[in-house]
Amino acid sequence: MPSPRFRHLSLACRAEAERRLVTRHLVRRSESRAFTLIELLVVVAIIAFLLVLVAPAITSRKSANDLTSAAYEIKGALETARTYAKANNTYTWVGFFEENVSIASTNPATAGSGRLVMSIVASVDGSNVYGSGTGVIDPTYLIQVGKLIRIDNVHLPLFAVGSGTGDTFETRPALQSDPTAGYNYGRFGELNAGPPNTAPYSTPYNFQYPVGNPAPTAQYVFRKLLQFNPRGESRVNGDSYEIRRVVELGLIRTHGSTVPTPISGAGTSTAIYAGNVIAIQIGGIAGNVRIYKR
Repeated sequence: MPSPRFRHLSLACRAEAERRLVTRHLVRRSESRAFTLIELLVVVAIIAFLLVLVAPAITSRKSANDLTSAAYEIKGALETARTYAKANNTYTWVGFFEENVSIASTNPATAGSGRLVMSIVASVDGSNVYGSGTGVIDPTYLIQVGKLIRIDNVHLPLFAVGSGTGDTFETRPALQSDPTAGYNYGRFGELNAGPPNTAPYSTPYNFQYPVGNPAPTAQYVFRKLLQFNPRGESRVNGDSYEIRRVVELGLIRTHGSTVPTPISGAGTSTAIYAGNVIAIQIGGIAGNVRIYKR
């Protein structure tokens, strides 16, 4: 029978053997669960490939969201002008100007592409303040309504007109056509171009920014105007044209000052653009504003 001393050594050896066995088992499990360098590289390559596929969709979605935000900002400005005219029994005007977004706003302003500038003014005494002549409305007869609005990376194009058969972008209400200028007496777009590819055509009246008394030095002169009378009815360029059933503003996204090239109708007033586009329409009588997106 082994002595107690030998029994103690035997138990110690057995414990050490068991400990080593457990250690080897854990090491094997750890090694079996670890990733090799090749496996890690494969996973990274798959993730990079998926990001390439998803990135255009993310960019397009951001662009659509930005354009929608711009459309609702314009809609809010138009509704503000109409509400002010009705609430104060006066006339208001919304002026549209497009400048070069690749540089900071200058004084006087520099026409270009990529930044829409809007200003709302109202008649001080409630009249249309035009007088008998044409040209710049006397700035001392006007007050500013709200702040000057600047929206970057947008452009006002002239879209092909809707079919008038539905409520989508392509089937939105059609514009009124006139013998002289076609649809361009009832919409705003290509503000810095010349006839026949600008809208509206003539600019018998315009107003400056800022306004007030005494007359300040002008930074902007707005020659493309939408007027709201005390009843809330809208007219292009004030009293120049009769009330239209609808008035339209086109809206597309730019890349800085670079305007997207249309898929057809480039350089004309019937351009068709791919991708995200928006048409904002204002009712001539009711003055309601609707947004049509694609």
